[in-house]
Amino acid sequence: MHPASLAAAGTPRQRKWPSKRRIPVSQPGMADPHQLFDDTSSAQSRGYGAQRGPSSLGYPAPSPSSQAAFLDDPVSNMAMAYGSSLAAQGKELVDKNIDRFIPITKLKYYFAVDTLYVGKKLGLLFFPYLHQDWEVQYQQDTPVAPRFDVNAPDLYIPAMAFITYVLVAGLALGTQDRFSPDLLGLQASSALAWLTLEVLAILLSLYLVTVNTDLTTIDLVAFLGYKYVG
Repeated sequence: MHPASLAAAGTPRQRKWPSKRRIPVSQPGMADPHQLFDDTSSAQSRGYGAQRGPSSLGYPAPSPSSQAAFLDDPVSNMAMAYGSSLAAQGKELVDKNIDRFIPITKLKYYFAVDTLYVGKKLGLLFFPYLHQDWEVQYQQDTPVAPRFDVNAPDLYIPAMAFITYVLVAGLALGTQDRFSPDLLGLQASSALAWLTLEVLAILLSLYLVTVNTDLTTIDLVAFLGYKYVG
């Protein structure tokens, strides 16, 4: 062998052998070695995408055939119609009974007042001797509203006067160190009881003497309620 070739080859210790380190081959489905977490979004989209229904929450939507069957059921339609008719009849019955025992339309007449009427009425109650004409005005056999006639009875002033009377009674009890919520309720209840007894006594007196009058029970309550103004 030529000495130059021996020099080029070198000794066996100086000869360089190829490295045996294996280079990882990227395979489909294997994760990146430098990635900390596995990417499972694609797997979830593949695994669960086909299972999701049209609902955004993933619940199966109701079958249209079941809804159509329920709507087409004659028994259900009959029950709904029967329930609607019962509700309408109940509302009509309640309206009739309320109007019989508590005449709402008549009560509106007694609260048809304004500021000018309240001022004139209070002046009439405090100085009745200055008033001359006490006749109630009528329009087609019905009395006019209180705001147009100072002689017409109303329930606004009696109601406000009754509430003021109860509050003043509570104030008087407080100045005497005897106030308690029970006494305030007892005062209001006793005032209502006495008012009821007065109305019944007047009705009984009118019945016994057989006096024909156009005064109603509400009119008597209004006239008897004016005493709380003083």
